[in-house]
Parts: sequence; structure tokens; C-alpha cells
Amino acid sequence: MRIFHIATEADWLAARESGTYTTSTLGRSLADEGFIHASREDQWRGVYTRFYAQLDEPLLLLEIETHRLGAEVREERPADAPESSSETFPHVYGPLVPTAVLRAVPVLDALAATSFSALFLREVMRNAALGLLIMLLAAAGAVTLGADRDWLGGWGAFVGALLGAALGVLGVRILGKRSRRERRR
Repeated sequence: MRIFHIATEADWLAARESGTYTTSTLGRSLADEGFIHASREDQWRGVYTRFYAQLDEPLLLLEIETHRLGAEVREERPADAPESSSETFPHVYGPLVPTAVLRAVPVLDALAATSFSALFLREVMRNAALGLLIMLLAAAGAVTLGADRDWLGGWGAFVGALLGAALGVLGVRILGKRSRRERRR
């Protein structure tokens, strides 16, 4: 199982030199707490926001493979969590050996990285919204030009739908070009 821990760059460099990492959390050691605080992949961003975002020193996100630790890992509720909370966090009951760390990435880089799933979902939603825009414009054109059945020999609704769809496609292309131009800046 993979777990994550936010470390100061200085603490991590010292751990690599000494062979063990014993910082539990910001300003607290393994000896103080009895364990090293960690989080799952879906939790570390929240931990960063709550406890580390205000710091000016360089921070690293450590990605840890638990079977390499040689220490017990327990899922536990935080001591200060309300009774109604069921959220647990992994706690490492022993020092962290650097060989258990798969990657140490600057936190700001990790925050900027977006998963493939998030990118895919964003693209699907964007395309669905644009498709809906085209359909709405086509429907508006059909209703507008189709109101008079004699106009264009009864083809008003069809011509209106085509004009509305064409307007929608043109609008989508303009928005797409503007979006690409802004991303290049």
C-alpha cells in the first residue's frame, strides 16, 4: 500500500544522510508523538492545506511503500477528531527508512499535477457543454424560422436548425481558439 507524508526538505535531506526519518509532523518528532503522521493519496492535499500551506520553507511529498517500512502502520482517527468523524489516517509506528520512499516530489509540483482521470473528466464535461450549446442554438433556429410554415416552402424549421447549429459550431471554434491562445501565454 502507498501512503504519503509531507516533509520539510531539510528534514528529508537529514534523514537520507542518517538513514532514518523521525519527524512525525510539523515541529514534532516520532519520540514526541509515538508515530509518524501519514495520509492516503486522497488526503494529503487537505493535510497540506490545513497544516503546511502557510510555511515558506521547501516542502516535499514523500510517497511511501508500506511493505518496505519495517514498521507497523495503523489506520487511526486523529486524536482531535470529533466523535462523529469516521475518517482515519495511516500512522507509522517506527522510523521511516529512506528506502521505503519511492519518490520525494516538491509539494508545489505535486499540487500542480492533475491526474489523467481529472483531465479526462474535464474534457468530457467541456465537450458535453459545447454539444449542448450547439443543440440549443439549433433548436432556437428551428423554432424561430419554423414559426411561419409557409416561409421557405415549409423548410423554415430545417433551415433554422442548420443555421443555429452552424452558429453554434462557429462559436465553439472561436472559443476553442481563444482557449488555446490563452494556454500558450
